[in-house]
Amino acid sequence: MKSLRIISFIAAGLLSAGILLISCTKDFLIHTPQGQLSADVLATPAGVNGLLVGAYAALDGQDVGNANPWSSSVSNWIWGSVVGTDASKGSYSGDQQTMNEIFNYSPSPDNQFFEDNWKACYEGISRCNNTLSVLPQVKGLSDADAKNIEAQAKFLRAHYYFELKRCFNMVPWVDETTTDFNQPNDADIWSKIEADFQFAVDNLPETQSEIGRVNKWAAVCYLGKTYLYEDKFPDAKTQFDQAIASGKTSNGVKYDLFTNFEDNFRPEDEAGSPEAVFPVEMAANVGTNSIDNANYGDMLNFPYGSSPFGCCGFFQPRIDLVNSFRTDGSGLPYLDDYNSHAVKNDQGLLSADPFTPDAGNLDPRVDWTAGRRGLPFHDWGIHPGADWIRDQNYAGPFANKKNIYWQATPQYHDASSWAPGSAINYLVIRFADVLLMDAECYAQTNDLDGAEALVNKVRNRAANKSGWLYKYNDDTNPTGGFSTTPAANYVIAAYPGGYFTSQDLALKAIYFERKLELAMEGHRFFDLVRWGIADQTINAFINYQRPFSSDILSSAKFTSPTNNYFPIPQHEIDITTVAGKATLKQNPGY
Repeated sequence: MKSLRIISFIAAGLLSAGILLISCTKDFLIHTPQGQLSADVLATPAGVNGLLVGAYAALDGQDVGNANPWSSSVSNWIWGSVVGTDASKGSYSGDQQTMNEIFNYSPSPDNQFFEDNWKACYEGISRCNNTLSVLPQVKGLSDADAKNIEAQAKFLRAHYYFELKRCFNMVPWVDETTTDFNQPNDADIWSKIEADFQFAVDNLPETQSEIGRVNKWAAVCYLGKTYLYEDKFPDAKTQFDQAIASGKTSNGVKYDLFTNFEDNFRPEDEAGSPEAVFPVEMAANVGTNSIDNANYGDMLNFPYGSSPFGCCGFFQPRIDLVNSFRTDGSGLPYLDDYNSHAVKNDQGLLSADPFTPDAGNLDPRVDWTAGRRGLPFHDWGIHPGADWIRDQNYAGPFANKKNIYWQATPQYHDASSWAPGSAINYLVIRFADVLLMDAECYAQTNDLDGAEALVNKVRNRAANKSGWLYKYNDDTNPTGGFSTTPAANYVIAAYPGGYFTSQDLALKAIYFERKLELAMEGHRFFDLVRWGIADQTINAFINYQRPFSSDILSSAKFTSPTNNYFPIPQHEIDITTVAGKATLKQNPGY
């Protein structure tokens, strides 16, 4: 959908100019519109498609008032990865202090980041509802085209509500039929999310004519994911099994794993990706003189200092995460005591100080996830350590890597702003994620061999030597290609047949595999919460990580069930107050 994103601001601009037929962003309701386009003007095939493109444009969480772009990033790097212990905020203590209370698990309902995230999701919902409201008035559409548009809009609406549900739990439901927008948050909305995704499953085509539009199989996978979050494991398994057997991307590529793990993060490979179940399309250098289309929400998340990226040193992988990639002599992970087998790092060392990288066994995915000193950082050169880190003592010694473009492909880098933009798509759902969610369903329904086979598909891909990181031919010429010598001692293997001897062991291995495969992709916190292990896992992490990172305060403690969800933004509660009584209720504990 790179072409769609270029015109997305037209649709978004029309919406903000007055096509506010149904709005869920309650701030808008207290202002008199200055200008408005009627539904009649938009009741054309081109008009309703423009509204739908606007609904897609909201996926990246941007262009919502004056909100910080990173607070509502589609990658959920704050909400899923930083809060979920994959990563630190990064940078230094005085930068973006609003984040500090969030990852120390003492957030205030007045924190603007919650408001930004809430408004971004409801803006997306509003655009979906606008599309659905206008659609019945459109003449000149075939029944198939009308169903396709309706199904896309309901898929996107379900996505936005899914994000709200797992972040805030009890949220108000507003759809295209709603006339009173002051709705309470007193009902669980999972069934409504299910219904929207089911409609998408039943009415979306298997392929789409434009890249980036969602298809039937994306809806099948997302419906399965919804069931999974509700612990409806047999129902989820049915959806995932269908997708694994018959699913294809919107442009008709059969679902499969990329040959190489790192190809998921290479823009040049995106068009033919077999793993892109639900991508959010990013585009660089589209002539807007901004990076709004270029993964704006992750603009902070590049190495700092003398690095070639300029800004800003946020989103650094945790020591705990990197330690998770240690493997034993047989190539299997240490599921319980990985921190007792810590990976050597350069914490506390200047770049001028001598350092030899870790020589122990490692899962090769570590070096496509975290930039480590002494190893190639894509084709930018050997990572020098502290010179590329904003403040080691604050956030640790590692650099994020999954959203970093390569030097050899400058067309995927957008330098139109004070921080970099990237054309690397964000994959809300990718096929490896589907395999591991299905493995979880197999384990929960006591098919342990089936669970093991699915996990091993993911591990076997990681074991493919063509996808490992290799040393440069010449360290002084990083664009001159890579040698045949692995950059580290990579040792990884599938689980031997019959290894999953109990449901508990199977689930433990699956949970850990998700940590490794999907690290830094915005999933971890939500996984921990739905598994019911957030308190024990996060507090164990805090106790281990705190001595290495001053960003973790002495008061940091995860408290369940309060911290399982974020507080309802106080501003949203305040504006629902009628006669001294608020319609929205705050989450318990805040």
